[in-house]
Amino acid sequence: MVANGEKQQGHRPGIYKQKNKGHKHGKHRTKGEIERENKGRVSVTALTKKQRKEQKRMDRRHKANQLRRNKKDMVLTEKRRLGSRDGPPHLVAVVPLHAGVDAGAITKLLRGEGAGGVVHQEQCIGGVSDSFGLILPRFKQRFTFLNHSTADMHSLLDVAKIADSLVFVLDSTEGWDSYGDYCLSCLFAQGLPSHALVCQGVSDLPVKKRVESRRALSKITESRFPDAHLFSLDSEQGATLLLRHLGSQRQRKLGFRSRRAHLLGQHITFMPNSPVEGTGGGPTGLGTLCVSGYVRGRPLQVNSLVHISGHGDFQLSQIDAPSDPLPINLTTRAVKHGKGGDVDMVVGGDEDEIPVRVLMKADPSCRESLQTEAEVDPMDGEQTWPTESELLEAEEARKHKRVMKVPKGTSDYQATWIVDDEEDNGEMDEESSDDDDDDDDMMDEAMDGEDEEINSQDLGSCCGEEEEDEKEEEEEVCCTERAGADQRYDECMDEAAEEEGLKRYREARANEMFPDEVDTPLDAAARMRFQRYRGLKSFRSSPWDPMENLPLNYSRIFQFQSYERTRHRVLAEAAAEEEGAMVGWYVTLHIIDVPFSVMESVHSGKPLVLVSLLPHEQKMSVMHVLVRRHPSNTEPIKSKEELIFHCGFRRFRASPIFSQHTSADKHKMERFLQPDAPTVVSVYAPITFSPAGVLLFKQRNNDFKSNYLLNLNLLLSCDPQRVVLKRIVLSGHPFKINRRSAVVRYMFFNREDIMWFKPVELRTKWGRRGHIKEALGTHGHMKCVFDNQLRSQDTVLMNLYKRVYPRWTYDPYVPLPLPWVKRDSTLELDDLEME
Repeated sequence: MVANGEKQQGHRPGIYKQKNKGHKHGKHRTKGEIERENKGRVSVTALTKKQRKEQKRMDRRHKANQLRRNKKDMVLTEKRRLGSRDGPPHLVAVVPLHAGVDAGAITKLLRGEGAGGVVHQEQCIGGVSDSFGLILPRFKQRFTFLNHSTADMHSLLDVAKIADSLVFVLDSTEGWDSYGDYCLSCLFAQGLPSHALVCQGVSDLPVKKRVESRRALSKITESRFPDAHLFSLDSEQGATLLLRHLGSQRQRKLGFRSRRAHLLGQHITFMPNSPVEGTGGGPTGLGTLCVSGYVRGRPLQVNSLVHISGHGDFQLSQIDAPSDPLPINLTTRAVKHGKGGDVDMVVGGDEDEIPVRVLMKADPSCRESLQTEAEVDPMDGEQTWPTESELLEAEEARKHKRVMKVPKGTSDYQATWIVDDEEDNGEMDEESSDDDDDDDDMMDEAMDGEDEEINSQDLGSCCGEEEEDEKEEEEEVCCTERAGADQRYDECMDEAAEEEGLKRYREARANEMFPDEVDTPLDAAARMRFQRYRGLKSFRSSPWDPMENLPLNYSRIFQFQSYERTRHRVLAEAAAEEEGAMVGWYVTLHIIDVPFSVMESVHSGKPLVLVSLLPHEQKMSVMHVLVRRHPSNTEPIKSKEELIFHCGFRRFRASPIFSQHTSADKHKMERFLQPDAPTVVSVYAPITFSPAGVLLFKQRNNDFKSNYLLNLNLLLSCDPQRVVLKRIVLSGHPFKINRRSAVVRYMFFNREDIMWFKPVELRTKWGRRGHIKEALGTHGHMKCVFDNQLRSQDTVLMNLYKRVYPRWTYDPYVPLPLPWVKRDSTLELDDLEME
């Protein structure tokens, strides 16, 4: 109500009323406007990147579903092709992991009538007696089973490289023994394909203990196989379940074999060359090896080289197509053998043999060459007329003639062309002398204290035992009993190997306590002893020319302008290749100029594994391998010590060098293989394109097994220009200290050496940096200036570097490992400590 009849006036906004800005949607059209304008029409031109982003959510979802469905169909097609009519038979290797298991009983159950298979071919793999081919009409699949012994580690690794599945036979109580764990370590390091676990003897246990036994065995296998299913193979029903699992399980891909064609020899013959064609003919000469088998991995080219594991690289002359010995699309019939009425199921077909037809022949103009090393021209770099500087150098060299022994009647001119062995192998001899001479004194000093403690303890214990007469009589009896046992034990000991092992342990301990420190020789000038070394202001930033003073062996190797670019190109061409013998074909390869030793290896029972090489993989270069030391290995491994390599499908012996794994352009050499850090191993070896697994073994002759797993490795690169520098550290002690300056002694022992190494920077263990100012006297004392006050307990150090190279000791022949000795129903390891 308004009083006194006055009217209420309406509210009017003032001049300060807030006015909000309108929404600026830009000059582009919204999605709704675009859809209304197009009215469902689609442009004929391809969608641009911007228009792809504007696809509807449902369109993106449908596209993702299509890609997922295509990948799934591809995997299913590849899985169904393995073991089918169009693919190779499913290759299964049966590997026992315990000395008490019987792998023959497993294969007997698998080829029994209850499993529903048809054994079509007994001993279907050349050289291996316990192998057979199996056809399962119910599953429309075919298998090739190979019962391989674990005694020969090389052959076991070769079979695992090409096997589609591995069947590990375990003991029902212990699972695997120590040697079985060693085999698993090697297989895991190389790359494990699809596998299945099988145990025996569970049905023999009481019913109440079967569940407990399976639970305990599953707990044991969880450490190695966390998701694997354990099959109890004591009946034909278990064999059927195992076959179904092998045929339907997912196949694990191994990179080094999926990119190369490989083959397991099933039928092998040898035809010696005639005396005109070969070098002698007969059983000891060369010949043509005919290997029949199923192509796996990639299509096989007739012009490419093939590598036979353990024997080398060879060329092909032709590829034939014989009849498939394990057909799956033929009907089965029963054949009666003998008078006893035993009936075996075999596959029957046409009675007439199908003639062998030639698929392809090699073209000599396109065939890969067997050249492994580059041709060295000894006259390369020669000049028609020497320059004035070269004439002056020759005159100076003539004045300082070196004295050497030459044959009687040799002139001075002829003597200058005689190569001294010490000069030719100077790099190699100096390395060995460095490692032997520099560390002996330090090792002896480090071990003297321990020897005195051990001797004092032994004397104290002997005095305590001579107190009572009765104990002395008992000890005499015990000593006579122990004498015979000790004598028998000493007969099996190699004293030379024991001394070598003790020396290596002392060197490793000295290098750990005083890394790279060496003693300056008293009887020789340091400038002559360390003339190959130089100082670096900064190890990280100081330049080092990788093409400077290369050894003669570098003229024999090959080098890529860009290893990664060549690797990508070669692998892409191999993946796109669709010509040659296709995967799944049963072919016969004619390999020329093969030594008779290959056939002897087949006759001894070893499988023949053959792989096709990619371009350039037969040529020698400097290969680098990234090493991660195996936890079970505690023995010190010295640089340039001969080791056994399993690199992809190859195995060979070589003497590598070790270096740090860093991203810099220079890498410090390691004298011993480090147990707690990744290390790079550099070695002269044939080129192998990564990815490829690498295993390192050490050859030992005084153990029950000679091959000892060292490391788990990965092929890193192929780069001859990788600079590896060996460092030595010369140490001196401050004699007189005056603030920042000090008199240092015991680093050098004459004035000339001090003046020679004067430009090199000094450092101390406590972080001080300095340089040599002047020499004092003639006995090696020198005045040095540092960046800060020097402590009396500090040590003055000088770092010197030189480039090192691996030794050319490549040998494709690897001796067989020694057999294991069975003691007390177990396989023992003497020096190997397995975790």
